[in-house]
Amino acid sequence: QVQLVESGGGLVQPGGSLRLSCAASGSIFSIATMRWYRQVPGKQRELVAGISSGGSTNYADSVKGRFTISRDNAKSTVYLQMNSLKPEDTAVYFCNVDLTTIARVFTTYWGQGTQVTVSS
Repeated sequence: QVQLVESGGGLVQPGGSLRLSCAASGSIFSIATMRWYRQVPGKQRELVAGISSGGSTNYADSVKGRFTISRDNAKSTVYLQMNSLKPEDTAVYFCNVDLTTIARVFTTYWGQGTQVTVSS
């Protein structure tokens, strides 16, 4: 069994900052790419940022220069530092992790989602 536990969402004013965390635990052999997605009601889930096992990163154009993805391999945790938040960043944020289990099965897991609301 593998679990992804997210934290750090909440309500913030425009221009503010939040830091999301997603910790993986359980029967994990290795972790490859870690990503953050977001979704608003009635729209498709969109990729916000990703980070490879080697540390290479990619971002959606809408968040470049404002969001930073990072990872702590020792803690099996991925972070999303969100600065200069805008109302349009309001969404449920999900972490997504590609990993190999101790049974040597490669698969993808999703976190439960955390709500981020940007509003005055």
